[in-house]
Amino acid sequence: MTNTDLSHPDLYLNRQLSLLAFNRRVLAQAADTANPLLERLKFLCIASSNMDEFFEIRVAGLRQAREMGVGAGGADNRTPQQVLREISERAHDLVEEQYRLLNDEVTPALAEAGIRFLRRNEWTPAQQKWIRGYFETELLPILSPLGLDPAHPFPQVLNKSLNFIVSLEGRDAFGRNSGMAVVQAPRALPRIIQLPPELQGNGAYDFVFLSSIIHAHVTDLFPGMNATGCYQFRVTRNSDLYVDEEEVDDLLRAMEGELASRRYGDAVRLEVAANCPDHMANFLLEEFRLEPDDLYQVNGPVNLNRLLAVCDIVDRPELKYPGFTPGLPAELRHGGDLLKVMRQHDVLLHHPFESFAPVVELLRQAAQDPDVLAIKQTLYRTGPDSAVVEHLVNAARAGKEVTVVVELRARFDEAANIGLANRLQEAGAHVVYGVVGHKTHAKMILVVRREGRRLRHYVHLGTGNYHSRTARLYTDYGLLTADPDIGEDVHRVFLQLTSLGKVSDLTHLLESPFTLHPAMIEKIGREQAHAEAGRDARIIIKVNSLVEPKVIRALYAASQAGVEIELIVRGMCCLRPGIPGVSDNIRVRSIIGRFLEHTRVFYFANHTEPELYCSSADWMERNFFRRVETCFPLVDGELRQRVLSDLEIYLADNAQAWLLDADGEYQRAGPAAEGPAVSAQQQLLARYAEDG
Repeated sequence: MTNTDLSHPDLYLNRQLSLLAFNRRVLAQAADTANPLLERLKFLCIASSNMDEFFEIRVAGLRQAREMGVGAGGADNRTPQQVLREISERAHDLVEEQYRLLNDEVTPALAEAGIRFLRRNEWTPAQQKWIRGYFETELLPILSPLGLDPAHPFPQVLNKSLNFIVSLEGRDAFGRNSGMAVVQAPRALPRIIQLPPELQGNGAYDFVFLSSIIHAHVTDLFPGMNATGCYQFRVTRNSDLYVDEEEVDDLLRAMEGELASRRYGDAVRLEVAANCPDHMANFLLEEFRLEPDDLYQVNGPVNLNRLLAVCDIVDRPELKYPGFTPGLPAELRHGGDLLKVMRQHDVLLHHPFESFAPVVELLRQAAQDPDVLAIKQTLYRTGPDSAVVEHLVNAARAGKEVTVVVELRARFDEAANIGLANRLQEAGAHVVYGVVGHKTHAKMILVVRREGRRLRHYVHLGTGNYHSRTARLYTDYGLLTADPDIGEDVHRVFLQLTSLGKVSDLTHLLESPFTLHPAMIEKIGREQAHAEAGRDARIIIKVNSLVEPKVIRALYAASQAGVEIELIVRGMCCLRPGIPGVSDNIRVRSIIGRFLEHTRVFYFANHTEPELYCSSADWMERNFFRRVETCFPLVDGELRQRVLSDLEIYLADNAQAWLLDADGEYQRAGPAAEGPAVSAQQQLLARYAEDG
């Protein structure tokens, strides 16, 4: 073992740059011709949405730190100014690649397939007539152009809204002309409009952009004047909510107040049409108090994410991923008494390859069962029209004791969760908002049922949210169990969340912010001790993000001792693998594919007594220290072996895997010369799901 300082900044990658690198891997899916065409468009939209959030949260936080004079921080010891400079360079390259893919690859391929985005010079006379009618009936009555002069200062511009800066000639009825005006497109308007069937080619899908329609008819908004130029722009604002929890006595009201301010936070990015003249772009930069590095000139719609609507409209199955029906464990395929099955043995579900329906069924049966006395659940994200919420409401109305821990601060779902909390309370459920200062990110259901003279606990623990839609898009594990020790542990965690008291000792569960972090350090150290004693030692970790410096240092030390360490990290990874004398025995891979990898699994070989945990927690400071998270073991040997087998498939993936090198660069894995291509997600679909 060397005497390397495992805290040295050179051993750590910057977390924000690592997140930007993840988005480049997402964008690469749009370039991959092995993906169906509409899925490539979808990946382009996802990359655009990811960039929005990156600026709204990550860049906004760095800008605030810079303005407050914060110096170097984080394990990599870079200043906010250094990181912002590198982000600007890489983000501009990434955005340029986004629009190159859109214009040079995806849009032409879509047109070849009969899905066309018609430019103004491509409109036929019949289409022009229909579009003019659409403008006059659907747009003109609700658009409010705003001239810029001393009586009409620059308007408030909503976060991520579509706007136009217009240059004008002539004078209005009052003799005014400042030369410029702003047109704001209300959010209620669709950004892409499908032409009626009679104006489309046979079997084709023809669309026009809202921006093209406004461009074509913008002069109509300024009677007697002439619009000499019209250019899209969009501003991205700081969208991180701030609530001083030490000063707030009603978190719900405080969150409601903060949500309104999110729309008008400080500007962090300006996107403008590529043909916007420099003087107008500079005028906008000045209005939003931004620097030239904050300007992104784009050759296309300023919000690619709105193109997702096309994927929903176009009914062309051959241009999408093949459908599938999520599978069910054999004992659940014919319905029946789920609680009886749980009494007999644990059930493990691997979404989306296996159905989320048993989780919903647990709540449905519990709500209707007269012997069920209480239901307790955490809710972080649920989605609209949630069957989960419906069953909780029904249970409360049936007189059962229903307690729901709703996390109001689930980013970008705050408004939905406030509405959810109000609905549950109206139904008679007890609603609490967790612990001040700690987001409740744990995924737990506890059903308490009277059985003879005793009360029995039925539990669901998961790595993902109680959201039926994302359960078809995200990979997650869920455990259904009636194990009395696990049930008692979950009961104690709920007591912590809803009541007051000391930290309870838990038998099986590990919990943030108390025992999870020290337990992970201890288990990594145990593998290190096995290796130092000459025994085989192995760790496999699958998470969304690996950032926390102490666990990285522990992994480095274990690697130095000879522990074989496999890390499957979808997004941010601050650990550098393959550094001689430090991380020679660590390999890092990221899987990017059809489904968003979301499972968190921690495997420790532990010589002859292997341990495998699933968790709601990533390996980040916030998950270890500022959130309530649960981490649960798979005590059933068959289930443990099953998840280990799943992990081995991910480690064999050479179709959708990206390998991280010591310099922080990701290289796409490729099939070995002598072997076939292996896609973990495809193999898991074949193993668990049914054909669609």
